Amino acid sequence: MQKIQDQKHSKETFLYVLMNTLERASFYGLRALLVLYMIGETLKMEHNKALEVYGIFFTSILFSKILGALLGDLVIGNKKAIIAGALLQALGAFCLYNSSINSLYIAIFLVSLGSGFFTTNLHSNFGKLYVEKLQLSDAGFTIMYLSANLGSFFGILLLGSFGENYGYNNGFLVIGFLTLLSIVPILFIKEGSNPHNLNINQISFKRRLKVILLTFSIIGLFWSLYQLSSSRNSELIFQFREISALNISSYLWNSLSAMFILPISIVAILVWTFFYIKQTYKLTFGLLFAFISLGLLYLIPEIPKETHVYIYISSLLLFCFSEILIAPVVQTTLVKYGNPKYLAILMSFISVPVRLFSLLVIPFEEELTGSTDVSFNVSFIGIAIITLSLISYSLLINKKTKKSH
Repeated sequence: MQKIQDQKHSKETFLYVLMNTLERASFYGLRALLVLYMIGETLKMEHNKALEVYGIFFTSILFSKILGALLGDLVIGNKKAIIAGALLQALGAFCLYNSSINSLYIAIFLVSLGSGFFTTNLHSNFGKLYVEKLQLSDAGFTIMYLSANLGSFFGILLLGSFGENYGYNNGFLVIGFLTLLSIVPILFIKEGSNPHNLNINQISFKRRLKVILLTFSIIGLFWSLYQLSSSRNSELIFQFREISALNISSYLWNSLSAMFILPISIVAILVWTFFYIKQTYKLTFGLLFAFISLGLLYLIPEIPKETHVYIYISSLLLFCFSEILIAPVVQTTLVKYGNPKYLAILMSFISVPVRLFSLLVIPFEEELTGSTDVSFNVSFIGIAIITLSLISYSLLINKKTKKSH
């Protein structure tokens, strides 16, 4: 651990964070209403069809991120791409005010395109704030991660409730105006330093590429494996809800993770603002906490009792620590080892490894989804292998470093 000297977050950091919070609130609020809107009395879409449309919407964002990043880095500039993204999202939300199938498809196209433009270019511009103060980058991206969680939490809670109580059309109208509001902070941000003039790490291209690909692979594989354990988590939450003696509401069960993330994020931000800890250590401890978190779930029997809720909450708390340690690593790695000129393009590929690993699982989908135990065991063993491999690698690097000195 090393004390950080002469590096501070700028006012631009908090303006970008405000933009991210507002946009994420509107985006997740729209997501919360979308399926309900499709299967509701207005469109009366079949449930399976609505889920299919929602799946297309979710997948298309991956491609729009790449397109938005290419245009932002190479053609129109990141700032203009951010504004264009927010305008497209707002226009899509306003289209949903007009209740028709055609308006729905136009809206989904505009929102997915706008979201891709907005997020990758926003994160790129945000990352450029830290190219010359790398020790603060973990704290910076943790602030951004916290803002996304707060935005999604309040978007689902407030905008979702508003849409259900006052009509989906009115909900989408409010969402559109909130998205437009997310543009305002960028009007107070001066165009950042020219990417050509920012200092690029002098490490060789081969070394930088190796670090980026390794980080992408480790974190992509980790999240893919963790998704396999989600059925076990859902099953336990359902079972604990049925235990009336616990007297815990469904809303509270769904909010537990967010309740833990908030204080842990704040502590992490404060620590990482004043003290620098190597990203390798953060990633290693993050994986270790995730491994222990899943291991605790083995202590809960197939039919849990009231006393097992404490084990589950301990597991969830450990995973929240894991999430906060791992969350900023990819972005900070790209800021440190990537070329600032193409930072949005690099960031647009962050979600790709998770999708690729998910595609590799498809041939075994029947076996994995058919049994909660099988998918959970695969998840646990896979994360154990990654954790032990990274610990061994870290020890080997430290040993080589000591010998060289």
